[in-house]
Parts: sequence; structure tokens; C-alpha cells
Amino acid sequence: MIKDSSEPPVVALDDMVCFNLHAAFRAVTAVYRPLLEPLGLSYPQYLVLAMLWEHGDLPVGELVTRLRSDYGTITPLVKRMETQGLVTRARNPQDERSVTVALTPEGDALRVHGPRIYEVITDTFGFTPEKADAALEVLQSIVANASKAS
Repeated sequence: MIKDSSEPPVVALDDMVCFNLHAAFRAVTAVYRPLLEPLGLSYPQYLVLAMLWEHGDLPVGELVTRLRSDYGTITPLVKRMETQGLVTRARNPQDERSVTVALTPEGDALRVHGPRIYEVITDTFGFTPEKADAALEVLQSIVANASKAS
């Protein structure tokens, strides 16, 4: 059968950058899972803890912005973490609409696992400092360009 030359060419799924980005995300979270499960954490919970370890107490809105998420995702996530005893939530007395998230001693104690987890991730994916820098440059460019487009 002769193909109509007016049809656009088909791009193979394995050649699509965005598909490979999606596959890479799934691969990364699959590697994180066995590292985090013994700690009772999901990958999104780990990201919240990492943000609090780095910056200290943060308003929910700041977590939403820094984690490039939304309130509908972060609010229930933080509530579950509070139930687990990892964080506390408190209304800002100057602005009752704002809720600040803080680490509990239990949440802060998990900090010791961060470097080991990051080491396993970098080893698993063969990230030398140069490869990590190159990957960060590409990924941060994708995020920046997507932000401009929306």
C-alpha cells in the first residue's frame, strides 16, 4: 500500500523527548521507592521533608511554589505527614489564611538518611558531577521554558 505523502511522518515513541522524560521520572521514583518505604515515606513526602530540611519552616504556599505543585496536592500530603508525626501545621497569627509547616523532631531526625539516599540515586544512574550538572541544566531549562509557555 502506498502511503499518502501528505500524511505527517510518525515520530517513534522512543524518539520522543517528552516520553523519555516521563519514563525517566517513573524510573527515578521506582529507585526511590525501596529507599523510602522503610522510612514510611512516599517520594512526594520526601520532597517536602527535603525542602524543610533545606529552608526550615515554610508556608504551604511556599511549598506549593518551590515544589512546583498545587494546593490540592500539597495540603492533603502535609496533613498526612502531620498525622505521621513528621510535621506540624500552624496558622499564621498575622494572616489566618496562611499555614506554616514545620518539622517535628521525628521529621528532622530523618534528615540523616538524605545523603545516603542521594548517594544511591547518583550511583544508580551513573551521575558524575559533570553528568549531574548537564542533566540539571537540561531539566531546569525544560521547567523554565514550560513556565514561560503557560
